[in-house]
Amino acid sequence: MDADRLRDIPLFSSLSRDERERVAQWADEVEVGAGKHLADEGDFAHEFFAIEEGTAEVTVRGERVAELGPGDFFGEIALVETERRTASVIATSPMRLIVMFGRDFREMESEIPEIAERITATVRERMKTS
Repeated sequence: MDADRLRDIPLFSSLSRDERERVAQWADEVEVGAGKHLADEGDFAHEFFAIEEGTAEVTVRGERVAELGPGDFFGEIALVETERRTASVIATSPMRLIVMFGRDFREMESEIPEIAERITATVRERMKTS
């Protein structure tokens, strides 16, 4: 994955070039079509996603709770807090995503505390509203 592309994702935008290079080593880039189930509520979590292009719908117990787009991320709650997905996320358009598996995600959090702090703040906020 190209580290320069991470600059466009707010979670990673303030990182140094070296830190973005490190994150790029942990991440993969994937493309999916509209209708793809990216996360299913209740399933065990294995990955974290950041959106480069496209949109997705978030549902909890079948109710639409959010629309995600470029720069947004998801999948962190299950990796950090619960092990199981707290919501379903379905692509509503073709998407390009940055994907990081759990082990790499935890390594990133450990090595780059700035990201861990942002993710933890987002988890707290999302847990309040769910």
